[in-house]
This record gives sequence, structure tokens and C-alpha cells, in this order.
Amino acid sequence: MEQTVLRPKPMPGQSPREAGGGQGPVRRPHAAPRRARRSRTLLLGLGAGALLLCGIALGITAATVTGVGGPPGPSRQAPPAAPAPPAATLGVEVADGEKAGALVVAVHVPGPGYTAGLVRGDIVLQLGADRVDTAADLARAVSRSRPGEAVLLTVRHGSGAYQQLTVTPALVT
Repeated sequence: MEQTVLRPKPMPGQSPREAGGGQGPVRRPHAAPRRARRSRTLLLGLGAGALLLCGIALGITAATVTGVGGPPGPSRQAPPAAPAPPAATLGVEVADGEKAGALVVAVHVPGPGYTAGLVRGDIVLQLGADRVDTAADLARAVSRSRPGEAVLLTVRHGSGAYQQLTVTPALVT
């Protein structure tokens, strides 16, 4: 067994060969596997790149053959879309509550819900004559209401108190 204490150590800026008095070439036992790993990685990268390019070329060819890309022909022209009519909104975001009602998750400022006094955590139970059991029920009731016309809104606050608010749905364009 060789004692490492008696072996001369290199000075800063000096190579190990100069300090040891010419002991021969420095052995690096792990260099060969590292070189093999580099070439394997390079080959796998090149293969993946070639495969990706072939896939892109096949995708372009398939889109051209099926007619997905390119200008629409006379037989494929879609009729012009009619503009959507403006819809009434309360300016709130709701989710289904644990029980009946729509839970107010967010209130848009400024907005009709904020002006009426809705706050996050309120549960909307009724809008006009329509009972609200879910968030979808509230959306249907708001879409049936007329924009600019005041509607009575029944809510249950987080504290458990019930309140009736007057809200005027607005238009979203």
C-alpha cells in the first residue's frame, strides 16, 4: 500500500507530473465510458431530430392532401357568422354552493352586482321570479332578464342573514 503522505504534492500553478518527478502519464480510468456516453447521446439526439422532421413532413403532407390548410374553395366557404346579440350580465362569477343557491366567487368592480351590494361569499337564492339552485340556474335567469330593467335579488350572506337587493343587469358587448 502506497503512503500518500510521503508523495510530493504539487505547488499551486504546477502540474502533478512536475511535482512527482515524471511519474508517467496521468491515468483517467473514467474517460472511456464518458466518451461512449457522449457519442451515444449525440446519436440519439440526431435520431430524434430526424424522426421529428419526418413527422412534421408527414403532417404537412396529410394537411395538404385532406385540404385542412390553404384558402377555402367555393364548396367549403362558410356562411358569414351573425354577430352575437348583447347579453345581460350581473358582473359576478358564481359556482355551485354546498346547498341550494349560487355561491358568489368574485364580484367585478365596477359592475351591476357591485353596485347592488353583492360581496364574495354571498349565496344567490332568487333572481326576480326565478329560483336559483345552481350557478347554471342563475345564468339562465340573468339571460332571460332584460338589460337596464331592475330586478329583485334574494341573497344569503356568509353570516346567515338574508337580504333582498335591487340589481340592474347591464349589457356586455
